[in-house]
Amino acid sequence: MKLQISFDMTDINEAVTIAKKVEKYCDQIEVGSLLMYQYGIQAIKAFREALPGKTIVADTKIIDRGEEITKLIAHAGADWLTVMGGTSKHVLYAVARASKQHKIKVMVDLIDADSPGQTAMDAHAFGGDAILMHKPYDEDESLHFLDQWDLVRGNTKLPIFISAKINHSNIQKILKLNPDGIVVGRAITQADNPLQEAKYFYNLCKKQA
Repeated sequence: MKLQISFDMTDINEAVTIAKKVEKYCDQIEVGSLLMYQYGIQAIKAFREALPGKTIVADTKIIDRGEEITKLIAHAGADWLTVMGGTSKHVLYAVARASKQHKIKVMVDLIDADSPGQTAMDAHAFGGDAILMHKPYDEDESLHFLDQWDLVRGNTKLPIFISAKINHSNIQKILKLNPDGIVVGRAITQADNPLQEAKYFYNLCKKQA
């Protein structure tokens, strides 16, 4: 099981400093949407320069202009990008085509999908590389959205990541589902000791492997 650490903050220097401390205890580093809004593709470039050997995921949440955005994100140095599963199939196919051309992988975010099971089934057909089961940050701490886990898992062979305000109190419930990866953000990046927290979640993931 992979650990992806999400950096959803607005201070690029702080984000990169923490990322360099915890890189040993994660598989993937996510350049969060807040950083993308604040700094654009310069945020990706900053992470790539600071962490040349690390897998970088850009949380781009593409809903339009898929081909052009994919090219920009790939050239900035990201290894993965995210596209919204509820967007037009034309956009999804455009992202997938461009991703193959520019050698970047696509994570399909189900956060806006009307039919998560169907979107999960379609993801492989149009060229997606992974699925993200994701709840909006502005919602409460409930894990009710994971009631659809069996539906999503049963409709795809692609790796599935879970992002759900993961912390010490809910991690065991999530691990029981045995996803292919989890996304942890502020439980690590805002901790008093980010390295200690990264190591904690990383070791839990590797015990599930």
